[in-house]
Amino acid sequence: MNFIQAILMGIVQGLSEFLPISSSAHLVFTSNFYKVFKGIEIVQQSNEEVFFDIMVHLGTLIAVLIFFRKDIAKICVAMWQAVKTKDWSSHEAKLGLYIILGTFVTLVLALPLNEVAEKLVYSPAIVGMLLFVTGFVLLLSEHMSKKVAAKKDRVDLKTSVLIGLAQGLAALPGFSRSGWTIATGLFSGLDRTTAARYSFLLSIPIILGASMVYPIVKIDIHEAVTYNWHAIIAGTFVSAISGYLCIKYFMKFVSKFSLGFFGYYCIIAGVVTAVFFSLN
Repeated sequence: MNFIQAILMGIVQGLSEFLPISSSAHLVFTSNFYKVFKGIEIVQQSNEEVFFDIMVHLGTLIAVLIFFRKDIAKICVAMWQAVKTKDWSSHEAKLGLYIILGTFVTLVLALPLNEVAEKLVYSPAIVGMLLFVTGFVLLLSEHMSKKVAAKKDRVDLKTSVLIGLAQGLAALPGFSRSGWTIATGLFSGLDRTTAARYSFLLSIPIILGASMVYPIVKIDIHEAVTYNWHAIIAGTFVSAISGYLCIKYFMKFVSKFSLGFFGYYCIIAGVVTAVFFSLN
């Protein structure tokens, strides 16, 4: 892991984590494109590269925590009040419960897929095909959403479960987490702004868990001291900055425009990368 590669991947992670284009797919593509053009064989990632992926995800977690700090504070206060009064009727308290439920559903589906997901990192052509599927799902969700006359601006129990399942499927690189969760929200009748907001809030426990658990379980402290920490810290910082800016402008975009653009992008990028890596 060198400094330039770290900065590049930090930018890619920050932009693609919240856009519905699969950050995991773009990290796979960026890393493997870099290896192809440098004449490096595409082989299993080193522990340092895996750790770096976790750290740039931590950077985007910082971005979403800062951007949605007021929403998070309201949810936490509402849940605390609900625990004390045993009254869970407020929207914010229910939303907190739905996020917990959605996270549980995500883990039930994502954990069995984890081993498959780790192997796909070394198969960028297959990841490209999965990105193609994401594009199709985005276009279909926009088409179905137009048929719903009265769109919901609040998440309910059923929707939280369905979006949790979608987030679990997105453990596979190429299946965009934000893309599949927002699309599922649209399928369920949510308006785009509500679907995007809930998608970002739902990402917090998963990214936080991955950022904390993986280093504790799998990182060898003696090996970690040999990592290029300047590059890792720089990449994490850049992913936080680019992630914050991405959320800010994407929320404005999604409130006014269709996600069709991202759907077509995923289809084209998926086909191009699948073909490219099939030939290399």
